[in-house]
Amino acid sequence: METLIPTINRLQEVFLTVGAEVIQLPQIVVVGSQSSGKSSVLESLVGRDFLPRGSGIVTRRPLVLQLINVAPMQERLKIESDNGVKQNAQNSYPGVKAEEWGTFMHCKNQVFTDFQEIRQEIEAETDRSSGDNKGISTESIYLKIFSPKVLNLTLVDLPGITKVPVGDQPEDIEAQVQEMILSFISNPNSLILAVSPANSDLATSDALKLAREVDPDGRRTLLVISKLDLMDAGTDALEVLLGRVIPVKLGIIGVVNRSQHDINTQKSLEDSMRDEQAFLQRHYPSLASRAGSRYLAKTLSRLLMHHIRDCLPDLKTRVTVLNAQYQTRLNSYGQPVEDHSATLLQIVTKFASDYCNTIEGTARYIQTSELCGGARICYIFHETFGRTLQSIDPLGGLTELDVLTAIRNATGPRPALFVPEVSFELLVKRQIKRLEEPSLRCVELVHEELQRIIQHCSSFSTQELLRFPKLHDSIVEVVTGLLRKRLPITNEMVHNLVAIELAYINTKHPDFTDAGQVSASVNSQQAEALDGGKRWKNDKFAEEKAPATGFGSPSKGQAINLLDTAVPISRKLSAREQRDCEVIQRLINCYFLIVRKSIQDSVPKTVMHFLVNFVKEHLQSELVGQLYKQPLLQELLIESQDTAQQRTEVAQMLEALKKANNIISEIRETHLW
Repeated sequence: METLIPTINRLQEVFLTVGAEVIQLPQIVVVGSQSSGKSSVLESLVGRDFLPRGSGIVTRRPLVLQLINVAPMQERLKIESDNGVKQNAQNSYPGVKAEEWGTFMHCKNQVFTDFQEIRQEIEAETDRSSGDNKGISTESIYLKIFSPKVLNLTLVDLPGITKVPVGDQPEDIEAQVQEMILSFISNPNSLILAVSPANSDLATSDALKLAREVDPDGRRTLLVISKLDLMDAGTDALEVLLGRVIPVKLGIIGVVNRSQHDINTQKSLEDSMRDEQAFLQRHYPSLASRAGSRYLAKTLSRLLMHHIRDCLPDLKTRVTVLNAQYQTRLNSYGQPVEDHSATLLQIVTKFASDYCNTIEGTARYIQTSELCGGARICYIFHETFGRTLQSIDPLGGLTELDVLTAIRNATGPRPALFVPEVSFELLVKRQIKRLEEPSLRCVELVHEELQRIIQHCSSFSTQELLRFPKLHDSIVEVVTGLLRKRLPITNEMVHNLVAIELAYINTKHPDFTDAGQVSASVNSQQAEALDGGKRWKNDKFAEEKAPATGFGSPSKGQAINLLDTAVPISRKLSAREQRDCEVIQRLINCYFLIVRKSIQDSVPKTVMHFLVNFVKEHLQSELVGQLYKQPLLQELLIESQDTAQQRTEVAQMLEALKKANNIISEIRETHLW
């Protein structure tokens, strides 16, 4: 299990190289109020003075501290002399002639053997990012300390919780610090080291309050009571340390920090730890073996190792899942273009194939939210267009007076004995003409759907096309131009379909059987009229005797100019006029249904032949002819900056995930238990 913490440190380095925190790694986060003794606790774990000190807020950036246990210098130098200078797990920096040293991630290959220089570098790096007037920053500083005196640990030191802004700190400095702390401790894989001074009420501890927000059960929280030697005379922290005031599941450990006098006189940490142990033996003899900085270091190392062991299976699963996801993303970006001609032909061919497959219904990506492609065209033909034609009344817009007027106009100055055929043709053509508008609208709807398929293929089928914005725009332009050229041709053919029906009214059509029946009915009615001539004469005589208006004779004493009299808009038709109108209406209805059936069948066929199928057959050749030109190849296949950058970032992340997977795989199952 001793290898678990170094493994996490290696994983942390791997993911930091890509500048992303996609994996929440196990680590210990140190939380406490300003001047609660956090820095002293960390320095006691290291055994050296290396953290900035001063009044006010000192820690202004997160400090990720990796403590790495190494062999003593003499032992390391002996191993190097025996085996040659080489890097191994025990010696990450071969040739370093120092017992203890540190390195920063932002200072590549620079080794700090003087811990005063480490402190100065932390201050300088903090000022570079946060300014020199107490501003804070969320950007972390990464520090490794190698020493034979430390246990393997990974800790994160955060700015102390403050209440009042100073310097150029914003008014909401308290909220900013708390937000930063919560972003670290909300990681479910982190352990929370809450530091609270013994000379303040534990019930008002800001560190415990924040820890409880993300860890209400206290399963990830370890409480450190600092400054045990500064409590008021006659009081002690025994009840707190025993967990009787506020219980904490991972435990409560008391420590004695160095005083400011000790720091000013440069009292060594070894002497401070001896004095700490003596203080604990005097004041807390029953807890002396379970308190102090040395016990805290051992406890943290043990807790972190067990926590890593518990998190490792989920961590491995997470890395495996992300590996697959990023591999899929990288594949979607494609490879950098080497052969421009082959790449262009491949993209054009795939686009044309996807376009045709979308029409045929065999596309790889099929929408489930709405109809598209061929299914939409079928819906237009049989639902939209079909229902529109079915809703057209064969006699719509024709009144009985219109029919009667047409009959009279067709007879000229002579009264007609039979219904004139010319009136039927005149009226039926007028009705057939009404079929042209919905037919042209059908063409327009199909044309719009063919336009929509372009965007569908660009968005779903041909992902690689999105890499090249200019090529994408050019393909859209070529296909749109092809559709635009075919639209007037198709409209003309549909117009001709209606014109053909208007050109010749085929009264001998096999389905036009009602015409003979109507004629027989008219003849029968005329024969009946001859037999009842007397009745007709009586009717006529009665009409002459009756007072006349409109078409009748003027009354006596009135001088009326018949040429100035308007034809009545509506009146009651005579029996014969009603029979004539009925004959014409039945003939129009019968013939209109024949023509409507023909138009309903022939318009979709025309649209498919002249528009849809033509585009399918000529799309690829049109694209190749318009785009496959040597001067255009370089220009069309220029990737967008976003695509190139995203491919690089995803490739780096994928490489990091593969390294992480290899690192985790090195841990044997026996190490986990």
